[in-house]
Amino acid sequence: MSRILQFPVCFFLLLLSTLVPNSYSRPHSAPALLKEKFPLLETTIADIHQAFRKGDCNCEQLVTEYLRRIAAYDQPTKLNAIILTNPQALTTARQLDAEYQKTKKLRPLHCIPLIVKDNYNTAGLQTTAGSLALKGFEPAEDATVVKSLKAAGAIVLAKSNMAEWAFSPMVSISSIAGETLNPYNLLHVPAGSSGGTAAAVAANFGTAGLGSDTGNSIRGPSSHNALVGFRPTLGLVSRAGIAPLYLRNDTGGPMTRTVADATRLLEVMAGFDPADPLTKYSEGKIPKSYQQFLDKNGLKGARIGVLRTLSERNPDPQVKALFEQSIADLKKAGADIIDPIEVPDFASVSKDQWCSVFQHDINEYLASLGPNVPVKNLNEIIASGKFAPYIAENLTYHQQHAEVQQGTSCADAYTDPKRIAFRKAITDVMDRYKVNALIYPTWNNPPAKVGDFKGYKGDNSQLIAPHTGQPAFTVPMGFTYDNLPAGLQFLGRPFDEPTLIKYTFAYEQATHHRQAPKLFPALPAEAPDKQKR
Repeated sequence: MSRILQFPVCFFLLLLSTLVPNSYSRPHSAPALLKEKFPLLETTIADIHQAFRKGDCNCEQLVTEYLRRIAAYDQPTKLNAIILTNPQALTTARQLDAEYQKTKKLRPLHCIPLIVKDNYNTAGLQTTAGSLALKGFEPAEDATVVKSLKAAGAIVLAKSNMAEWAFSPMVSISSIAGETLNPYNLLHVPAGSSGGTAAAVAANFGTAGLGSDTGNSIRGPSSHNALVGFRPTLGLVSRAGIAPLYLRNDTGGPMTRTVADATRLLEVMAGFDPADPLTKYSEGKIPKSYQQFLDKNGLKGARIGVLRTLSERNPDPQVKALFEQSIADLKKAGADIIDPIEVPDFASVSKDQWCSVFQHDINEYLASLGPNVPVKNLNEIIASGKFAPYIAENLTYHQQHAEVQQGTSCADAYTDPKRIAFRKAITDVMDRYKVNALIYPTWNNPPAKVGDFKGYKGDNSQLIAPHTGQPAFTVPMGFTYDNLPAGLQFLGRPFDEPTLIKYTFAYEQATHHRQAPKLFPALPAEAPDKQKR
């Protein structure tokens, strides 16, 4: 492999044949001589843009190589992270190349190939939320954040598998595509529900990805796949055009290999959207740039609290050891650690926060898709019989328990008294100890084995942020048994993404825990004689 990486990836991008699906046209041309190496594995947005400026690679070549990796690895290894690739991706890439040749300017996310969870509406590209009940359905419009990312130059490269209708925090199984596995160990799960995005980004099938998080579904899969996952403050990012689970808790967010890349995506995704009234709470609270907070010295003088209430919930010894090491690493990087911090009456203030609003929310979402949507409501989904067996109980439960958001009952994080009280309990403690973040393991246990639903344990993500609306970011913390990743989670004050970016970036730069999965190495260039056949 080391010998392979001596060659620029882009040099052999045009030497493709059988590994690229026939539905994609081949690149037209390439630079006669590539000046610098450009290894695709673990490449970042900044790396890609630098390569474009130097002329070492172009957008068409980049997209082609990602498509080649998907074709070579996704189904052959049974990773099963991708539902479909975008047949217009290469056309869009050529358009972006032509634009750059003409303007000599790169958009903020110029030609950044994205892996998009299948519950984000993508115009003209099948969107199913993992359900056979929506097979073949193509929305007329993009989700708001997809539209913003495209305007910034990003390309929807592929739609990723997910837990059907986002029901499972543990697994990513759908009736449309089956089960996604963990690229670090194919005998284990990638978590849910954004497991397809996580597995694909971890395996370098795209530069970055989009997930959605109701209780765990960005941070859990990111932790299980050695990724950075941002769950932003509720109201910072529009949910319009994303199939909901519980809209009162839902948010979209970036899933990437680096904090810098997640920050670049968040910068484009954040903002007011009249189609999502909750985003009114973000007005006046978004800095001109989030990238200014990418400070490798950001932990110097930082005050961070250790939430042992979560970290000590029957932790696996190896995860516990990684967490203790992370505390030591934070101290070494200059942080002042307050250990422990306890939230008074935590069990009481966190109790009974969930509401069964799926039927209400999914019916409204389906109604918004127009007359061509195959199913119009939850009753039709159930009547169709087109769903994975493991979610049958969930669907029936929500059919029988339909709570509607009325007044302050089951309402959003800014009007529901129970949620406001919970958030106040957390932020009051942070104020008392003068800390700007709380930390705990994203999961107290390693990823469960495939098929072992009883192995689901140790998920800390569902207990605070989904209900209080606070931002929570996970970053790689290291590896446990059998090469299985673990994540460290930072919880911040509402709309204080800048501080979390500063802390997570500095921790990442001090530790460099992220490693690519060894099961998905760089692809070799195809031999010239193979080209002739």
